[in-house]
Amino acid sequence: MACLGTFREMDTRKAPITNVTQSKVVCYCTGECTEVPKGSGRFYPYVKASQIAVGLPSPSPPRNKSYELEVRDLSYKIVKLEGTPKGMLESVKAEIAQYRSKATHYVLKHVTCTARPGEILAVAGPSGAGKSTLLEVLAGRIQPSSPSSSILVNGLPMDMQRFRRISGYVMQDDALFPMLTVRETLLYSARLRLPSSVPTKEKIFRVEALMTELGLSHVANTRIGNESVRGVSGGERRRVSIGVDVIHDPAVLILDEPTSGLDSAAALQVVAMLRTMAVSHNRTIILSIHQPGYQILQLIHSVLLIAHGSVVHHGPLDLLSSRLAAAGHLVPPQVNVLEYAIDAVDSLNSDQSGILLMNGNGKENNAVPDLTLQDLFQLDPSSTHDPADKVSPSPARDQQLDQNPDKVTFANSSTKEVMVLAHRFSKNIIRTRQILIVRTIQAIGAGFSLGSIYVHMGYGSRGAQERAGFLAFTLTFLLTSSIEALPMFLEERLILARETSRGAYRVSSYVLANTIVFLPFLFLLATLYVVPSYWLVGLAPNYRAFLFFLLVIWIVLITANSFVAFFSSMVSDFIMGNSLVTGFMGAFFLFSGYFISKEYMPKYSLFLHYTSLFKYPLDALLVNEYTSVGHDKCFGPIYADRCLLSGEDILEASGLTGENKWINVIIMVTFAIAYRLLSYGVLCFKFLRRRR
Repeated sequence: MACLGTFREMDTRKAPITNVTQSKVVCYCTGECTEVPKGSGRFYPYVKASQIAVGLPSPSPPRNKSYELEVRDLSYKIVKLEGTPKGMLESVKAEIAQYRSKATHYVLKHVTCTARPGEILAVAGPSGAGKSTLLEVLAGRIQPSSPSSSILVNGLPMDMQRFRRISGYVMQDDALFPMLTVRETLLYSARLRLPSSVPTKEKIFRVEALMTELGLSHVANTRIGNESVRGVSGGERRRVSIGVDVIHDPAVLILDEPTSGLDSAAALQVVAMLRTMAVSHNRTIILSIHQPGYQILQLIHSVLLIAHGSVVHHGPLDLLSSRLAAAGHLVPPQVNVLEYAIDAVDSLNSDQSGILLMNGNGKENNAVPDLTLQDLFQLDPSSTHDPADKVSPSPARDQQLDQNPDKVTFANSSTKEVMVLAHRFSKNIIRTRQILIVRTIQAIGAGFSLGSIYVHMGYGSRGAQERAGFLAFTLTFLLTSSIEALPMFLEERLILARETSRGAYRVSSYVLANTIVFLPFLFLLATLYVVPSYWLVGLAPNYRAFLFFLLVIWIVLITANSFVAFFSSMVSDFIMGNSLVTGFMGAFFLFSGYFISKEYMPKYSLFLHYTSLFKYPLDALLVNEYTSVGHDKCFGPIYADRCLLSGEDILEASGLTGENKWINVIIMVTFAIAYRLLSYGVLCFKFLRRRR
């Protein structure tokens, strides 16, 4: 019978002492209770998240099963596509490039290694050796050039889709929302990675147990932070990134340089925590590491040393030390053996490296003659491999895996994903003052400023000119100010790429949630701008005209937001995105028909007129104003008590009728939806291309 972990608060009070220290007691299935004082940053006995809150069965693979990864003769190459040169200059450049570079470049060459449950396998080597590429291949992010049988999971060829369900991959750089706290970050990850059949209380229990295991309980309510917002330390941030990927309790954990950018104490703390995870959870952990310290090496079970994409050593450090000693090399006492080997490998100029392995029976191969280090690292690979270890693809095994029904499925439905993402995104917007407060003040200030400038513009020829100028400036201000959301979109895109690659949720759920959250926020901005400006300027005193004006302004903001979201999915940084968005906005304004009539535009630029984001809202606002002011209002000279230019005359001269009002609204909504769909298509294409 499954049991649920319990948490209770305990006061450790001793009269007459006035200081009261509260501590948290965690009790779990084994009957043991661990007292964890609040506000302490020290490590305490770890509590397994898998022991906490297992009340309901989970569709995830059973956690009591361990997985051994075996890599045999793995290769990965980059093929340069050679196009047909056009012209003499391109032909000369192609010939020069052909001599300087090879058509195919091998990043990994015949890699062989084994990662066992309950152990840490550290992948080491000089820069450019292929460490990150190997981890991406093992994580299923890129396809190897060798056959699928070159990677075995428990003796069977790896099924990439199934393997993503039972594994976690932590990249080198952290991608977290800076405005969320540590507890909120892990809880949102739990709500997305764990199925909806798991109760919310159980997910909270798992998050609390995981924070205790990661040593993050003392910063649970601290925001992640960034360069402008004070938050957790670098080591704590790295542990949060690890927690995001282990919240679903994966059997295999792959980390790309988890100690990069950390000081020696923080790096040791992270590796010690990973070793505890590997031993206590019987978890297979593979990590890449660069220049590890002596204390860190004592926590690692096995080392895979790579140089130029080939394996130089695989096994414990004692084996590497003995082989270096057999070659006549003395490691200085102030340098650890792995650091010495990395520096020695990095100094070699050869493109080929040998293999230092244990033989196929798992025993050390002691038949090593006295060689130089370069000769030692260039041994014939065939002398260290057992012919019996060669992998022969088994059709029966492949067929067995192909018939496996456990394909990649998302933990929650699309509706649940949209709800969770919308809640997280709304909280992030509320806490981002640059978006909420600044845009709010901007809308109110612009509304009152323009209202005071165009106050009671009246009618006549001057009133007609001021109306057109007010409406045009309103659209210019609203469309160009929407670029402020570009940095947020770019920051979210990095997190989106990470989370969707893990299978946390669908890209469509993100796009829909992002759109839903922005709708009320943009409506608030539209209201704050329209209410003061509309009545101060003195537009049509009709509540229907006012509501239509508010509707158009709201749709304009939505369209501009979708437009920025589309370009944020295409560009790589803010400078490029800002240049493209402002450039297109200027072109749309120029060809909207306000400055140049359509009849005088060049034919090749007419598409800018019909795709302009200014044209349709400007036409809709003009129709709304001149059809609502009343027939007794004159916008031109009066001769013999007869108005020579009414509002209907202005619309007729512009080629507009009352029917164009709602047609323009429909076109604006179509633009907003189209740009969102284009953003979704670009994101899907980029993520799919990156996986390949």
